[in-house]
Amino acid sequence: MGAKVVVIGSGLGGLAAAAVAQARGHQVTLLERNPWLGGKAAVLHLDNPAGPGRFRFDMGPTILTVPRVLRRIYAEANRVQQDELPLIRLDPQWRCFFDDNTRIDLMADVDTMAKSMDAFAPGKGNGPGYRKFQEVSRHLHEISERFFFWKPVEGIGDTLSFTDNFKPEVLRDILALRMGTTVAKVIRGHVPDERLAQMLDHFTQYVGSNPYLAPAVLCGIGDMQASEGVWYPVGGTRAVAEGLAKLARDLGADLRTDSEVTDIEITNGVVRSVTANGERIPCDALISNMDAIRTYTELVKGPPAKTMQKRGYQPACSGVVLYLGLKKKYDHLAHHCFVFSRDAEEEFDSIYRKGEPAPDPTAYLCAPSVSDDTVAPEGGEALYILVHTPHLRPGHDWSKMFAPYRQKILDKLKRTAGMEDIEERIVIERALTPVDIHERYKVLDGAIYGLASHGAFLGAFKPSNRSKAIKGLYLAGGAAHPGPGMPMVMMSGWIAADALDRDLGGRGMSAAAERAGLRDALLAAE
Repeated sequence: MGAKVVVIGSGLGGLAAAAVAQARGHQVTLLERNPWLGGKAAVLHLDNPAGPGRFRFDMGPTILTVPRVLRRIYAEANRVQQDELPLIRLDPQWRCFFDDNTRIDLMADVDTMAKSMDAFAPGKGNGPGYRKFQEVSRHLHEISERFFFWKPVEGIGDTLSFTDNFKPEVLRDILALRMGTTVAKVIRGHVPDERLAQMLDHFTQYVGSNPYLAPAVLCGIGDMQASEGVWYPVGGTRAVAEGLAKLARDLGADLRTDSEVTDIEITNGVVRSVTANGERIPCDALISNMDAIRTYTELVKGPPAKTMQKRGYQPACSGVVLYLGLKKKYDHLAHHCFVFSRDAEEEFDSIYRKGEPAPDPTAYLCAPSVSDDTVAPEGGEALYILVHTPHLRPGHDWSKMFAPYRQKILDKLKRTAGMEDIEERIVIERALTPVDIHERYKVLDGAIYGLASHGAFLGAFKPSNRSKAIKGLYLAGGAAHPGPGMPMVMMSGWIAADALDRDLGGRGMSAAAERAGLRDALLAAE
């Protein structure tokens, strides 16, 4: 008989943790304050006012990379992910629209992309530079796999031992991390064309961070995407949340909605129970998928909360999201598109230093009907638009700020993305502002991606999945190690459940699960 485990929150990290802990033989009770499971991976259905049918929007994350994280989670339960949650590989991965009305597709194959870059900006060495950048990225991906992924980490001391520090191969890896160097500097050292550099900058937008402040190790995202692909879950991102919830339930987990946790009982530094809707629920261990900082400040409280606050973690950016039901799709859009700002430095300086919405923002578009014609009435589109904004600051009144910023976004699409008649095509719409995100998802100051990955030396580190202050407390989600983005959030849930299981003397990971989580390059070499 395993331990009694409570999971707070049913975001993708919480659902992953629940499924893995239950698969390892523990009895899981998951408590979700909202009436749905899945956290930000929610779904919005809007009836078509102009005729039959309806629009279906993924409300939160829409880009899935590193599918081996899902493969490992399903393999924990002796299931095959592709059989139960089929994924479609997308290529081009993104379509990019620039302020000078040029465009380029980001392709998975490095050689194909390098040739395309040379054709896009000839005579500048962008193609060879991109190949070299991807070599750096691959090495950083490999280092991340060895030192950061699949284990609880909070600082350099959690991943390197004193003995390791003197091994030549480890010293080489430490030097390769380029500590003290930012993502933007690495990119521009290889790809001189500012438009192409701006495209590569946006790998850091998966983690809601400024490439001019983010550590070079995040360049490893480039290889993750090139080598492991960008994927669309059949049924949308919502299918991932539903699939993980079904997996956890099939294994015997108790998943409860409308259950808000208001208290954690901690005795002599050990978690004993949680209280939800007035009910005390005893537990041997607790995994919180709630924002890490808010977990400590609102539930743990006391000295551990003060210690966490002193560490100086900063919220990542927030955003404005538009859900637009269009009566007619745009045939020139790819599934994923970026419509870039006129000036990357101006944009990031506004959002991250000044704390103000960018005067000319980058817009991310998801046009899922390219891959899935069930998302909208025939010929229509369920267009998702995300523009990053600062996290909530004093004086931000989005009830007044939203309407003019919405117009700024639409004007940007008209001017830069060939969508001049977008307002005539809209038949229905909804939106989220940073205030909505803060209240709906219980994140810190409306930060979509948890904590910012800023600091050229230690910016990649987040609160550990295993609490050092409270025995039996574990953390998952975008504000815990290894950070935000769909695969990393789900990996955080796996790490939390694995650490809990190991600490309680559990069965550990199966050989099948271990293999399922290996990098594709290693599997191909077998």
